[in-house]
Amino acid sequence: MVLAAAVLWGTTGTAQSLAPSGLAPVWVGALRLLIASAFFGGLLWWRGGARGIAALPWRGVLLAGACVAAYNLSFFAGVKASGVALGTAIAIGSGPIWAGLLQTLVLRRWPAPVWWLGTLLGVAGGAAMALDGRTSVQAPAGGIALCLLAGLSYAAYALLNQKLAARAAPGAVNLAVFGTAALISLPAAFALAGPLAGSARTWGVVLYLGLVATGLAYLLFTHALRHISGATGVTLALAEPVTAFALAVAVVGETPSAMATWGLAGVLGGLLIVVWAEMRAAKRTKAAAAAMDGA
Repeated sequence: MVLAAAVLWGTTGTAQSLAPSGLAPVWVGALRLLIASAFFGGLLWWRGGARGIAALPWRGVLLAGACVAAYNLSFFAGVKASGVALGTAIAIGSGPIWAGLLQTLVLRRWPAPVWWLGTLLGVAGGAAMALDGRTSVQAPAGGIALCLLAGLSYAAYALLNQKLAARAAPGAVNLAVFGTAALISLPAAFALAGPLAGSARTWGVVLYLGLVATGLAYLLFTHALRHISGATGVTLALAEPVTAFALAVAVVGETPSAMATWGLAGVLGGLLIVVWAEMRAAKRTKAAAAAMDGA
């Protein structure tokens, strides 16, 4: 489910490239949160109401919503300052490392060495794909800091969301979290970019981003966090640049460098190692539970 969500996230860049340049990026981020919230609200209404939201700890909901809003705003601002390739690599690549460190601090449990091996291999592969044959890149320190903040915000959201998903249905969790994030992001977008303006084609892209690349994708992601660790979920999201890479070649017509191709192999290899590590951990947990039941 995480890999499927990452595939949907990977279509974001291509979708935005097909839209006319009439809507500020911060408005794109805020509107997709609003549309995703409407999607989750409609899903809960269709399934019989928003039962379960009242059982959620609102401190956790507010923190998770703030993390989603911070991720959207810092990601778009950081990418604008650092460039699309480098900014995306820093934001997405730093997420798994932040998640591993946060999980260690919160759960007092250091991820297995094989998990770190797969994660670092995937991050290195993603960086190679972003560099795409260039030997050096330049970016302002502020832009890099914003991208690192985006990675930290996303990792914190994933760990918080995992706890919330254990308390209520994924649709209810996402409605609460993304509704909170939208309420934070909309005034921020107005303050940063002024009044909303956009063409019909722009609205079509925003609807796709909100309903599919955000609503459906995060519904899958939240379901998955009931079965895997938050750190692993963030690492598996490295499949996002793989999708973006494939679409850039197939749709946009870009020609990748040898470095980018090797980076692709690194990401795929790292993902396989992380999946294997997660399966090993699940097997050990199941065996330990069976032993306790026997005792």
